[in-house]
Amino acid sequence: MLTRISGAHLHMRYEDPACADCPLTTRACCTGNSAVSGPGFCPAKVDPETQEHARKAYEDPEVARMARVSAQIESAGYARWPRAMEVIEFAKRMSYGRIGIAACVELLDVAGVFSDILRSHGFSVISVCCKNDSIPKEELGVLDSQKVHPGTFEPTCNPVGQAELLNAHNSELNVLIGLCVGHDTLFHRYAHAPTTTLVVKDRVLGHNSVAALQQADGYYANLWGPGGHRTRKRG
Repeated sequence: MLTRISGAHLHMRYEDPACADCPLTTRACCTGNSAVSGPGFCPAKVDPETQEHARKAYEDPEVARMARVSAQIESAGYARWPRAMEVIEFAKRMSYGRIGIAACVELLDVAGVFSDILRSHGFSVISVCCKNDSIPKEELGVLDSQKVHPGTFEPTCNPVGQAELLNAHNSELNVLIGLCVGHDTLFHRYAHAPTTTLVVKDRVLGHNSVAALQQADGYYANLWGPGGHRTRKRG
């Protein structure tokens, strides 16, 4: 189990929010007392103006509805529903009828199962594979030696094409299934509909990326950079 540093850094004034440094025993935001009890890097102390501005976004009825439905699903399915069911319930409660799936070609079987499950709940499904349009990697400046299999035809992933196709076919909610790092970023940049992730690509860990972080003091200690800590103590 990864452990964390505690101590004087909790009282430091940071220029940027640093919630990831907040230990379990502090987390004043969960008690509604951030402005008083939050550490020096708490957003409530670092940048209360931005937080106030962000809160105004919830005055938009659609934004407020999405946030409310998300909270209701969190409660209704807490520790009982897998993420796939949470996606289904979110789509139902938001009254979305057309679901777009942007899937990795290696996970099309998984995407197919999820498509069938969605249809069983009455949704219309549009699905697009990452290799759509078969764009040669060379067109993006990838050298043959940089391919997964040099000397062969390799199409690049085309997340922009995935997003634009789902846009063109009027998806109301997009679901990502295993897009690569960076490709998922491009998809979010070009997609018009709200987007959630069902599967995160991690070829080494069976798509369970958090395992490497949970073992960062052990099996995956090579994640640390030259100036990193091999062992960090939790406060």
